[in-house]
Amino acid sequence: MKSLRGVTSRSAVILMAGILLAFSVLIYVGVEVLLDRYVDGRLMALAETIAKIVEQHPNILEESNEEHTLATERVQRTKDQQGFQGVTHSIRIFSPDGLLVWKVSDTVPQQSVADWVIEQVRLGNPVYESARATDGTTVRHLYISIPRHGQTRYVLQAETSLRRYRDTMKSLVILLTIGSGAMLLVAWIGSRWLARKALTPIAMLSASAETISEAELGRRLTLESPYQELLQLAQAFNSVMERFQRNVESQRRFVDHAAHELRTPLTIMQGNLEVALLKARTSEEYREAIINNLEQVGRLIALKRSLLTLAKFSGDKPPVHLAPLILEPLIRDVVAELTILFDERRIKLSFESQSVPPVLGDAQWLKQALINLLDNALRYTPPGGAVTVRLQTVGEGIALTVEDTGHGIEPEHLPHLFERFYRTDWARAKDSGGTGLGLPIVKEIAEAHGGSISATSQVDKGSIFTLHLPVQTRQTTPA
Repeated sequence: MKSLRGVTSRSAVILMAGILLAFSVLIYVGVEVLLDRYVDGRLMALAETIAKIVEQHPNILEESNEEHTLATERVQRTKDQQGFQGVTHSIRIFSPDGLLVWKVSDTVPQQSVADWVIEQVRLGNPVYESARATDGTTVRHLYISIPRHGQTRYVLQAETSLRRYRDTMKSLVILLTIGSGAMLLVAWIGSRWLARKALTPIAMLSASAETISEAELGRRLTLESPYQELLQLAQAFNSVMERFQRNVESQRRFVDHAAHELRTPLTIMQGNLEVALLKARTSEEYREAIINNLEQVGRLIALKRSLLTLAKFSGDKPPVHLAPLILEPLIRDVVAELTILFDERRIKLSFESQSVPPVLGDAQWLKQALINLLDNALRYTPPGGAVTVRLQTVGEGIALTVEDTGHGIEPEHLPHLFERFYRTDWARAKDSGGTGLGLPIVKEIAEAHGGSISATSQVDKGSIFTLHLPVQTRQTTPA
């Protein structure tokens, strides 16, 4: 497995190497261009100076050796004034037909000049070219015209050695190489130090996280770091631990409550069977024992069904298939189906509806939520009471309300009504056969639809459960 510290260091060095390479190439090319311009400019200045001397003294090339020597010294002084001290250079003058007429020293021996050069000079164009000297160094030539009466009288060639130029470029390459190598070494050491400094808090955070056991889920990590991102990482980890702790505690309570709910019917069944087996019984007594056990089996089946429903909603993807749905016909069907049960208990069941827009919902699960709410109202509403289902628009959503005239719920119980297996003391004393999972299932269904469930109640006056659902905001097709 790769080390983040190593990857960070290598990436920093590679990035720095790329930057240094690009910078070195830019510097090398820039210096080379500037030196080329400098050399050509100085060569042009020297050639123009000599050409002006020859133009002002047209007979200088035919004078005696003494005068030739004087001209040579004058040229040497001119070259010194132009800053070419210590640079190997020479001057040659050719006739218009390309033959050598006069020279001062030789770096690259040359007795004539090419015809194309003569042609370009006659057109008034200076000509630059490079040649190889006898010692292997490169020299630079410049050809210009020395005119007389508007015609080319002579062709002047100025020559300078590029040895110092080449030495300068080699020194530059060495300097850039050494400098780049030193900077890469510093970058490597610095990146390793920065990576270690930045990753040490993460290593400490990881080591602390590994020491947290199941018995220490309430423990939170503290991280001392000057970096905001690392502090945010520690906060995010603590937030995850907090949610994990709540989930674990919720699961523990769920398991404890489930075990408790399962233990009661199983204990009753075991007691009935043990009593039935203590001595011989009549067929009627056996039949009564079987009926009692069947009631407990039914209770276990209902509990199992509720547990499976909650398990379906415990994942990241609830088992709902949202589609455009008109609620009023669905509610009327449910009310019609359950009216018989309410009539048997002498409880009046009614439905009041307003015109509401469609919702995005799953008909099966919304029907299940309404059945659970009506079942809860049926259990805790005494004979002669009334249960009213209302459908209306509230704000930007739809409210489905189930109102009963039952015993009511004490204020301290309202915040816990939708917790799993939670039942009020009055409900447990009444032993209505509920499992304490009906309202939590309604809550899961509501949240899966993007809605919510709320409850209000007054003791001895009744309770109101309201299912809030958002209206349809986009067109969908059934899944």
